[in-house]
Amino acid sequence: MPELLHPSRPEPLRVDQLPTSWLAQSDTRRFERAIEAAVAAVDRNLAHFGDRFPMPSSKFGVYAAMDNTEWTNGFWTGQLWLAYELSGEARFRVAAERHIQSFDQRQRERIATNHHDLGFLYSLSCVAGFKLTGSEVARDAALGAARLLLERFHPRAGIIQAWGDLNDPAQQGRMIIDCNLNLPLLYWASETTGDLSFRQAADRHIEQAARHIVRPDGSTFHTFFFDVATGQPKEGKTHQGFADDSCWARGQAWGIAGFPLVARYNDDVRLLELSQVLANYYLNRLPADGICHWDLIFTEGAEERDSSAAAVAACGLLVLASRLPLTDPLRDRYERAAVGTVSTLHDYYFAHQAPAGAGLLRHAVYHKPQRMGVDESCLWGDYFYLESLARLTRIWKSYW
Repeated sequence: MPELLHPSRPEPLRVDQLPTSWLAQSDTRRFERAIEAAVAAVDRNLAHFGDRFPMPSSKFGVYAAMDNTEWTNGFWTGQLWLAYELSGEARFRVAAERHIQSFDQRQRERIATNHHDLGFLYSLSCVAGFKLTGSEVARDAALGAARLLLERFHPRAGIIQAWGDLNDPAQQGRMIIDCNLNLPLLYWASETTGDLSFRQAADRHIEQAARHIVRPDGSTFHTFFFDVATGQPKEGKTHQGFADDSCWARGQAWGIAGFPLVARYNDDVRLLELSQVLANYYLNRLPADGICHWDLIFTEGAEERDSSAAAVAACGLLVLASRLPLTDPLRDRYERAAVGTVSTLHDYYFAHQAPAGAGLLRHAVYHKPQRMGVDESCLWGDYFYLESLARLTRIWKSYW
């Protein structure tokens, strides 16, 4: 067994501290009812937004409409593709196909593409569209986005810069843990075209993330800086977490999900071990109902929960479990934790009887330090909740 990329080992999963309700068997009929409610919400929102997109987070529980300029728009198109697969209703496919035209224009004209979240945007819109329909427009748009993402790669540092002008001293050499989920776009582009430069950049970035974003105790930095001239690592900081040395919950969830998603492409079992490091740290620090606070430094008290981070983590746990051997004793525990998370989200965080334009999940946090989207709905939380339901009830082929 190869060594971990990081010198830490998983701390034991404290099973006795997980909610006892999570130990129950999965109730498929219950999840089917949850899917019906979620697809109905997507349907209401489709009628509400038309060809426009929801903002990243809601205000008083309802998303405002916007054009295709935010980093989060793919999460809405991804919901349309999931609703199409889960319901078979053609109107969701028709709407998602119209979105492909918008995403094609966006990458061709470089509309708000100066960031690494092109994977979030194009894996869930155009890669998904190509996989489901064979659309050449979707394929070409996704490949165009992958080329834009590759432009952000710093060869000496071996990282994809997160935000901003590549020569901006304030942003230069910044990687963030979110990018784990942008890398599948590069792997897909490499498989589709045969161009190894996409894969090589993704391999180097995930190696740097594993070595430098993950701390020895299994927690994670949100962001880490490199000297792009020398390639030397500099320092880890936070952007949306409580403090530089705390552990932002959604960042930990991005890590849990992103490392095994990359392992699907490069077959590096060390990434699965590293995902277990992160998963155990996350699960050991949950409050009583199993839905994390916005930063894992908080394990009890009145700090806001982040249902969106919990939804991402649930998906990540399912991806991780699916990659582990059947004989691994933690495989079942991770699956049960994902089932328990999704069940709790449906029972206590899903926006039942919500108006058109409302998010699927309440009580999420976008950016607590800047007071953005605090105790609101967040578009990625809605998407990953629906993806989790698809993974729990279907033999589902990933968009990532």
